[in-house]
Amino acid sequence: MMLLLAAMVLAAGAAVGAAALAVNIMERKQEARNPFYRVVELTDDTVDPAIWGKNFPLQYDDYLRTVDMTRTKYGGSDGVPRAPTATDPRTTTAQSRLEEDPRLKTFWAGYAFAVDFREERGHAYMLEDQTFTERQHVTKQPGTCMHCHASVYVPYKKLGEGDLIKGFEKMNQMPYTEARKLVEHPVACIDCHDSQTMQLRVTRPGFLEGIRALKASQGVQNYDVNKQATRQEMRTYVCGQCHVEYYFKGPEKRLTYPWANGIKIENILTYYTENPHKDWTHAETGAPVLKAQHPEFEMYNQGIHARSGVACADCHMPYKREGALKISDHHVRSPLLNVNRACQTCHNWPEAELTQRVTTIQDRTFELRNRALDAVVALIGDMKAARGAGKTDADLKTAMELQRRAQFMVDFVEAENSMGFHAPEEAARILGIAMDLARQGQLAVRQPDYTPSLFPSTTPSVKPTEREVTPPPGSAARGTGSGSPGGSGGTSH
Repeated sequence: MMLLLAAMVLAAGAAVGAAALAVNIMERKQEARNPFYRVVELTDDTVDPAIWGKNFPLQYDDYLRTVDMTRTKYGGSDGVPRAPTATDPRTTTAQSRLEEDPRLKTFWAGYAFAVDFREERGHAYMLEDQTFTERQHVTKQPGTCMHCHASVYVPYKKLGEGDLIKGFEKMNQMPYTEARKLVEHPVACIDCHDSQTMQLRVTRPGFLEGIRALKASQGVQNYDVNKQATRQEMRTYVCGQCHVEYYFKGPEKRLTYPWANGIKIENILTYYTENPHKDWTHAETGAPVLKAQHPEFEMYNQGIHARSGVACADCHMPYKREGALKISDHHVRSPLLNVNRACQTCHNWPEAELTQRVTTIQDRTFELRNRALDAVVALIGDMKAARGAGKTDADLKTAMELQRRAQFMVDFVEAENSMGFHAPEEAARILGIAMDLARQGQLAVRQPDYTPSLFPSTTPSVKPTEREVTPPPGSAARGTGSGSPGGSGGTSH
């Protein structure tokens, strides 16, 4: 009798458990069918991310967390307290790289970066840090800078009376202070997502034109990134809208990505030779030099992750589960702060092992960076002494050209915010060449008729392959997902 009673109790419990499981499964399926709830209507003019957040609270909560300041060994910021002033209301800034490495003041002598250059902070600070940098007080920056530091899609449209490109052209020509009045937010939802379909899209004219020029160099004419790119490519392209090398072209200060010959550093240097450009004249040597910006997209495309079809978002905004929903983590940050989801999805090794691998790569790159920087600074010192001894531009012509190349190559790695991790072999190659060019420059100071073994005017243009910007078919195992805001973005280390 007792056995029968026990069996009945067990059977009843099992039935209740099965019913509860069935209900739970049904609820989860229902959640999955509704990746978001339309609380408010979004339009192509809805700029404020807080409004988008009403429909997408999970992603918006992550987005707000980009205010975090957490330092890794070679990036990020602990935050430095400061006293607000009438011209700068910030109570916290990032550490000064110029104080950490005074060589950079010599490196950029005569340029605004020699006055203020700091560690990077999260996307939440991208607009205010540029607005209040001391560089604003030593140079007249144009409205072009808004392209990557603010949510400009709607301001461009308004300025161009519905025409994105015309608005872009108008803002480029404005003084920075005037353009700043037209924007309100740093990068926001609308910059990467279509408001009706939530599909990823490129909204920055600089990238629209740059990728078209790059594809043309590969034989693909009239490329339209928003129509022809795959979803996995878009998970990199929306980040590549801003994390790139660029310059201000002509008196109209048109933002231009120098990709017409390709995106390897030789291609870019060839472009700057064929389309003569200098960012400033070096104050100590008189050389017409270049300032690299933040070429994460270009460097990443030379690395193993790009070759394997891994997108920026896979590492910097990895997928996660929230109930039955699969979304991208919009707390955009270094993968080193999120190794479990950013790295271990593909790499089946302990977190400590993976972190050590990254650190080893970065330590080695940093050592090469220091040696290359020493070489360029030594060249600058020799050229400055030669000027003091009466040597002319004609005497130093070869040395100035070698400084221009070597300095840009060192700066390309310095400004690329992964300390070599995105493409370790490429970073080492670039720094090795930079050291050689700088040492040849020192020889050229002593021997005005010296003929260098590598010179911009004789360097052939190295055309990139299609795979440098297009992941191999079928390799994007992690790159699927819904069309919700769970699929965008990326940032630097």
